[in-house]
Amino acid sequence: MFLDREIHPSLRHRLEEGGKVVLLFGARQVGKTTLARRLLAELPFKALEVTGDDAVVSELLASRDTGRLDGLVAGYDLLFLDEAQRVPDVGLALKLLHDRHPDLRMLVTGSSALDLASRTHEALTGRTWSFHLHPFSYRECLAARNPFEQDRRLERDLVYGLYPEVQAYEGDADRAAYLRELHSAYLFKDLLEMGGLRHPRKLVDLVRMLAYQVGSEVSNTELGTALGLSKDTVASYVDLLEKAFIIFRLQGFSRNLRNEVTRNDKIYFHDLGVRNVAIADFRPFPARQDQGALWENFLVSERRKRQLPGVEGRFWRLSSGAEVDYVEVEGESLRAFEFKLSPRARAKARARWVETYPAAPWRKIDRENYMPFIAG
Repeated sequence: MFLDREIHPSLRHRLEEGGKVVLLFGARQVGKTTLARRLLAELPFKALEVTGDDAVVSELLASRDTGRLDGLVAGYDLLFLDEAQRVPDVGLALKLLHDRHPDLRMLVTGSSALDLASRTHEALTGRTWSFHLHPFSYRECLAARNPFEQDRRLERDLVYGLYPEVQAYEGDADRAAYLRELHSAYLFKDLLEMGGLRHPRKLVDLVRMLAYQVGSEVSNTELGTALGLSKDTVASYVDLLEKAFIIFRLQGFSRNLRNEVTRNDKIYFHDLGVRNVAIADFRPFPARQDQGALWENFLVSERRKRQLPGVEGRFWRLSSGAEVDYVEVEGESLRAFEFKLSPRARAKARARWVETYPAAPWRKIDRENYMPFIAG
């Protein structure tokens, strides 16, 4: 299934204008290669496609042999390098190509599981435009379906998520089988191949534990005790999972009031299908005990996909236990959101929020009014 991706026009614009290397990051199987090939088909440039998975290509780029690099791109206007994280010191190779062939356009895709962004940043300072691609968003889905049609798919999406291939399947059995394959063969591939990963099996166990704690504050010390790891090792693994676009963190918000709690972060998954396969639970949504956690994760992740400029997402909690699920900070402005699946459910923290931040708006997002919040 192909949907127009929201970053498509911006990617095309940067490739058309040239002058910098265009980096496209994202987890495996989210559609990076599909999007890149569509761009290449649209653009009036003679393009060479190579992949870091090709040992010959990887060795050539890693050699930094200027003669061989010149021969690689001779006669081409655009180089598309897929799976760039497979190339040792890829940033240096790209810098050499960029400096020797300033008119050569370059589109580079890869997982950032091995911190490709950092490894290219130093070598390519001032020479890149970076983009991140996630699984489909509801805003992207609404370009192909009207709100009524998309809303009818909501409970299924809360279980199986929004990976492009998941959306293409008609049956739940195929969706579940795909997610199991993704989980076992692709999702942690780059992470588990890292030489410095001392406890690869425990990384998978950590993902399972985080999946059970979606929407709750997470203690690295408690996770470490349960896994038999130090809190610092847990923190480093959480960081790797975030760089691989499997999870993301929300920090607590505070204006330095003594009773505002910010010690631990909350953890969410970029995709609920990935979350549910981690705990091997594909029960239909009405039969689940974790409906509230799925609903909160869905709303937070979809809101983040909107990439509102200058907006930072947080959560808010007092030492008394009063809490607001999601707070957006935009400069000095604040806005708060409480997530309830049922339109009839009461949100208890509103009074304390209004008392603490009277100028900041507060809204309850529920099953009836969620669509403008995530796709408006």
